[in-house]
Amino acid sequence: MTTNPSTPVDLENVRNSGLLPCDTREVYRQKLALITLDSMVQFVGLLDAQGIVLEINHGALEAVGITLAEVEGKPFWTTFWWQVSDKVIRTLRESIERASQGEFVRWDAEIYGSAGGKETIIIDASLMPVKDERGNVLFITAEGRDITEKKAHEREIARQREELAKLDQLARNTLAENEKRFRALVTATSYSIYKMNPDWTEMHSLTGDGFVSGVDGPKRAWLEQYIHPDDQQQVAQAVKEAIQTKSIFKVEHRARRKDGSFGWTLSRAVPMLDESGRVTEWFGTASDITDRKRSDESRFRLAAIVDSAEDAIVSKDLNGIVLSWNEGARRMFGYSADDMIGQSILRLIPKELQYEEEEILNKLRAGERIDHYETRRTKKSGESVDVSVTISPIKDEAGRVLGASKVARDISDRKRVERLLVQSEKLAATGRMAAAIAHEINNPLEAVMNLIFLARQSSPAGGKAHGYLLTAEGELERVSHIARQTLGYYRDTGSPNEVYLYELIENVLTVYNSKLLAAGILTDLQFNDSQKIIVSKDEILQVFSNIIANAIDAMRQGGILHISTERIVTPGKDGIQILIRDNGMGIRADLLHQVFEPFFTTKGDMGTGIGLWVAKQLVETRGGRISIASSTKEGCRGTNVTIFIPIALPVSHVQFHDG
Repeated sequence: MTTNPSTPVDLENVRNSGLLPCDTREVYRQKLALITLDSMVQFVGLLDAQGIVLEINHGALEAVGITLAEVEGKPFWTTFWWQVSDKVIRTLRESIERASQGEFVRWDAEIYGSAGGKETIIIDASLMPVKDERGNVLFITAEGRDITEKKAHEREIARQREELAKLDQLARNTLAENEKRFRALVTATSYSIYKMNPDWTEMHSLTGDGFVSGVDGPKRAWLEQYIHPDDQQQVAQAVKEAIQTKSIFKVEHRARRKDGSFGWTLSRAVPMLDESGRVTEWFGTASDITDRKRSDESRFRLAAIVDSAEDAIVSKDLNGIVLSWNEGARRMFGYSADDMIGQSILRLIPKELQYEEEEILNKLRAGERIDHYETRRTKKSGESVDVSVTISPIKDEAGRVLGASKVARDISDRKRVERLLVQSEKLAATGRMAAAIAHEINNPLEAVMNLIFLARQSSPAGGKAHGYLLTAEGELERVSHIARQTLGYYRDTGSPNEVYLYELIENVLTVYNSKLLAAGILTDLQFNDSQKIIVSKDEILQVFSNIIANAIDAMRQGGILHISTERIVTPGKDGIQILIRDNGMGIRADLLHQVFEPFFTTKGDMGTGIGLWVAKQLVETRGGRISIASSTKEGCRGTNVTIFIPIALPVSHVQFHDG
């Protein structure tokens, strides 16, 4: 049995059940939409134009331990997430008011969203108005992406920069140059100052300067007392090499502090030579680099985060030359870091859009930031990808712009959904237009059919005119049937008929005989199906008519139309396969994946883009399959359309027939 697609769908039941083979298209789409919504880890919700909650995804509800029933039908600003402060609530209400006027609104907000609602998070919140064709706001989609970690990283980076600035200033203020030993110590840039004997077996003195405990007299066990056990071998090896080469000793290692803990130090020492070039002693310094080491670790973690991000994160100079390239960029565009670093970013930009790069660079030089700019880029494979890019200037301490960081997000799926929505609107508009046309042509069609019937009654049976009139009457009846069926005036409630498919093909060729002759097209027919099959005769006639008409249009300079049928019997596959092949102009490879989409045509103004889409719907409704292969290469140009129709009726047809 079939279900009327206009029947309202119980969303609660849809949410609590899986996808079933018997689902209608509308129920299937509703289920798929809710499954997709609930699978999202970020905050996603649907509000009406006044901000009343209609839907919230499972992840957002689970994060604070509430159910949809607790928030459904309530003003969004009264829900638990936003009860952090009056300011947060006020900002949300103002944002909903702006969105209800048609404005896309985006801001950062602190909400309850972790540990079952006990902890707050920072989100990148946005409200997107959904409008009807008149521009009226029907719904508002609410989204929130957790950026708490990102904000924490930004604060940490700011703190690190401040610490580095302090260290740099301290280094600049280091006193220098009075005597030979002092200059040697400056070379080592220090906090703690030490003196070693020529072979480093004894430390003569050590001024700890608050970092380590000082030494007033000679000390032989300095390695064991001050150096971390895991670093002692490394330090001993560096000492050995410095003694052998009489060169500067330099190594980073962990040293014991005054409080007994270990901290990182950069230890450097220079040899003091007498007139004969013999080392008389070593003077060195040890500076505390514990904070720098922690900062390095933080930067490494940040670099790991950048590399693990799904988005492409790239930096470039003001000439558009790529300076860094993360793993997300490799996944998105197909180029490795080695492929891109040092190359122009224009490598990714289609030629017709390369003017954008100069505009972007001009804005960056002026210190401007570019947010969520939607454009297209080209992958290494040549495939085009829709992206949303955010570009920020990189500045030095003086505020001069040195380059830019770019974050690109793949929005191909969203763009695809938008195109599908546009197609849906086109289909709806076509339906309304077709209804108006049907109203106007129904009566004239009936009149013409009656006149042909009367003319046939008046013509001698068996004559050519009588045969032509019979064919014309049958074709007009098919036209009338298609119009009524397509426009909703008629529903075929009768049972399908048993027919030979080759007979239906011959009927279509009879109708197109004059066009075939006029175009100089020959036919090569090979019918090897002796099995009748139960189908809706008018629907299959429409399929064959659409495909044969396309083949004729493709062979405007003449050619051969090959049509064959044969029974295919393999395990799990029993049916009749129809092959319709022309040697016309062919279809480009980059367009083949679109041929079954509504309103897509390669015929320019001659085509509507409906024929193959309708043919695919009719064949698949019967449980069959249809596919297309084509080539535009000289010597093998042409198009093959393969249709397979199973002998057995699909379950829905059997239920309908039995009913």
